[in-house]
Amino acid sequence: MARSPVLAAGGIVLRQGRTPLVAVVRLRKRNEWVLPKGKLNDGETPRAAAEREVVEETGHDVAVHEFLGTLVYESRSGSKVVHYWRMEARGGAVHELMRDVRAVDWLPLDAAIERLSRDHERAFLENVGPIALSAASHAATARKARAKQPEKRRTRQPDAAEAPAATAASAPSLPAQPLPQVAQHDDGPVVIDATACTSVDQAADQAQRHGPPSFAPEIEPVVVEPGKARTRWQPRSFIQKLHDWLRRDT
Repeated sequence: MARSPVLAAGGIVLRQGRTPLVAVVRLRKRNEWVLPKGKLNDGETPRAAAEREVVEETGHDVAVHEFLGTLVYESRSGSKVVHYWRMEARGGAVHELMRDVRAVDWLPLDAAIERLSRDHERAFLENVGPIALSAASHAATARKARAKQPEKRRTRQPDAAEAPAATAASAPSLPAQPLPQVAQHDDGPVVIDATACTSVDQAADQAQRHGPPSFAPEIEPVVVEPGKARTRWQPRSFIQKLHDWLRRDT
């Protein structure tokens, strides 16, 4: 009965600099230089296992990025399937190396390929290494471009319920206008536009230019009280007519 393949995961770990460097680790058991990787624990996802194993074998915290590919090969214990992600080391080493690892070295891609002890890992890194370097370069360029751009504030459109409040809050404040003055006349109060500094006569002239009712003399009957002589029809005063017209408009 065929044995199930061993599942493992690891990373092509880069450290940025003028020349990007790739991590290779030296194992104690066979004194071999290999890519950092390890078997999955029960219930562990390949990505989580890749990050854990790389931290344990390199001593560096890492940021995990794109999935690069899967390496399948035969070992003494049977078939092995290893998934690899591109990773970037953060700062210097902050963890002790696991007991199975003797040393870690950071090398340019070509030197890292030559350092590896196993043919299948050299072939794999030769194929995916340039892809990892290119992806890291594009990511670094994008970060620099974002850093140079001015921060843009995103304006949120107010909800329907918030619209009146938002409109009132955003309206510019206007200088206080003087209140209308009130001139007292025999016929009652008449409003004068204090801002325009107009008199009652001027207000009447302006109103006539804008098409209000004509102020031509009107005939108004006089009440005849019993026992008194009947009088002539009397015209209404200008103030009375203006007062009545303003009262009708309001």
